[in-house]
This record gives sequence, structure tokens and C-alpha cells, in this order.
Amino acid sequence: MPADANAAGDIFGGWLMSQMDLAAGTTAALRAAGRCVTVAIDKVVLHQPVLIGDEVSLYTRIIRTGRTSMSIHVETWRRARHSHETVKVTEGVFTFVAIDDHRRPRPLPPEQPAG
Repeated sequence: MPADANAAGDIFGGWLMSQMDLAAGTTAALRAAGRCVTVAIDKVVLHQPVLIGDEVSLYTRIIRTGRTSMSIHVETWRRARHSHETVKVTEGVFTFVAIDDHRRPRPLPPEQPAG
């Protein structure tokens, strides 16, 4: 939306990073079967701008798990409104820690088999 863009019509990188954090947070919460918090954002690269009106799609995959934490790679792709072509515009690694009701780190549950 226009409020998310600079005067040149490019979407703010901070807005894209917030969307990436939301996508990674969903993946983290599913893997942890509960609440997680972002503890680090690493290796974010803004390859190309996103323009007002572009469709944005985000894709995540867990690349590392520890006792309480996990690192999630996020890619953002854009599609211009009147095109079928998609282009990767950002990527980065977001690290999350699973937390309990007292906001203290808790172990990740055993991974569930796909199916």
C-alpha cells in the first residue's frame, strides 16, 4: 500500500522484514507447538525492490534446530500485478526460541513425522 512505500514507490525494507518475521514466526510456532520469540535476524539481503501493487509471497524452511531454538530461512518473491513472472526480492535467516508461559526458553518437542 502507498503508506508502506517511499516517495519513489518502493516498499520499505522494514515492512518486508516484518512480513518475513511473521512468516518465519508461523513456521516456528508450528514446529515448537507453541509460542516462540525472534532472537536474531541474520543475512537479510534485499535483492530487488517491491513496488506498490506487487503481489508478495513468502516461503520458509527450517534449516537448523537446537534444544530450544531454530533457524528459519525465508524467501520473499514478488509478482507484478499484470505479469506471471515472479522474482526473488529478499531472503534471510530468522532465529526463534520456544518459550513457556513465563517467557522462559523451553525445549522443542520431538519432531512430528510428515503425513
